[in-house]
Amino acid sequence: MNRRKSYEMNMCEGTILPKMLKFTVPLMLSSILQLLFNAADVVVVGNFAGDDALAAVGCTGSLINLLINLFIGLSVGANVMAARHYGAKQEDELKKSVHTSMLLAIFGGFLLNAVGLLWTEDILRLMNTPESVLPLAALYLRIYFIGMVPNMLYNFGSAILRAIGDTRRPMYFLTLAGIVNVILNLLFVIRFEMGVAGVAIATVISQCISATLIVLCLIKEKGAIRLIPKELKIDKKELIGILRIGLPAGMQGCIFSLSNVIIQKSINGFGNIEVSGSSAASNLEGFVYVSMNAFHQATLSFMSQNFGAGRYDRLKKIAVCGLLCVTVTGLVLGNLEVFFGRSLLGIYTSSEEVIDAGIRRMTYICTVYFLCGVMDVMVGALRGIGHSFVPMVVSLCGVCGIRLVWIFTVFEMEQYHQIQTVYISYPISWFVTFVIHLTSYIIISKKLRSRLLLTKRPG
Repeated sequence: MNRRKSYEMNMCEGTILPKMLKFTVPLMLSSILQLLFNAADVVVVGNFAGDDALAAVGCTGSLINLLINLFIGLSVGANVMAARHYGAKQEDELKKSVHTSMLLAIFGGFLLNAVGLLWTEDILRLMNTPESVLPLAALYLRIYFIGMVPNMLYNFGSAILRAIGDTRRPMYFLTLAGIVNVILNLLFVIRFEMGVAGVAIATVISQCISATLIVLCLIKEKGAIRLIPKELKIDKKELIGILRIGLPAGMQGCIFSLSNVIIQKSINGFGNIEVSGSSAASNLEGFVYVSMNAFHQATLSFMSQNFGAGRYDRLKKIAVCGLLCVTVTGLVLGNLEVFFGRSLLGIYTSSEEVIDAGIRRMTYICTVYFLCGVMDVMVGALRGIGHSFVPMVVSLCGVCGIRLVWIFTVFEMEQYHQIQTVYISYPISWFVTFVIHLTSYIIISKKLRSRLLLTKRPG
């Protein structure tokens, strides 16, 4: 390998906690900035375009996640493969992985663009979106999905940089793009009165900026992760590796989003006030989620590099460190949001009814949000050692299965047919899924140690 640059990180040596925090803090900040894209949309429309516009933008989040999560999962596969090659010092394989990943991002972006433009309104109707906000929600989504190619390029490009320990430059790029997004939101909505179309256009422009910066960064890189546009091609072996890790990860993301779409449909049935309150609360929850998810990403990258380098003695320490960090983060941030809930929700809307509806959601979800974090860290640990199918199956049963059964049984009972019953399904599914993931990891780790002992025996 070339001389290690200041942006890179050797995750296979030294104390784990300081390096994990150094890796995680910029990733946490960049994730928060990415979340601000949508939060800025919600704040601006909620204050300057009315409650219908707020509901229109807010109710699209679960649908957006459902459609893009498959390819976000593939970017996880790109991260794991690149980190594994980097840890093993396999330059040729790393180069092939980079070019395969970025071409896959382009293909995925165009496919999502087509799906989002052609079937937006039909899917919104299936979600039981209120008729009063349906036209605005459809308009927002059609414009939003124009930006899918830059969206995918940014996500795959940042996944490659994370594989070598670089979480700072993606943060810098998103800082600039986020500032532009907020300025354009205010300009398009307040000055030109473009409503949801204005915030959607601002989001697409900001995504183009962050994608351009990350592509230029990879083009100007030195060594095996340098992106050379004329060498973009699919390497069969790397593609299989990315798909083996990424497809189950993407399917897991889709499963999560599918259950959230069904839950959103249940929430939609309680009217615009509950939809608006839930949308605002969900945006606030997102800041806690991405802060916890940074430790999932850190665990994934640290496990992958060490697994590729053959440092199996460090894997358990990485998993424990990730679990402790995410628990503290989730408990502190989640409960702070509940404590300051009314003030925070007041940023999104001045309606007391909407604020009350948001508080109802936050009370049931934010206080125990750390359960979602520990669940995700265990997923990262399993994927980092090459097991992506197991967490997909566990999530299918533990998250989607439990929530669907809950909605179609308990929620349908007359005495429990209330919004609080919907929200309770979240922590129940997180806890059960975490326990199964943890059990799976312990079993797989024991088998891995047994294989290592057998290979070390003479003869």
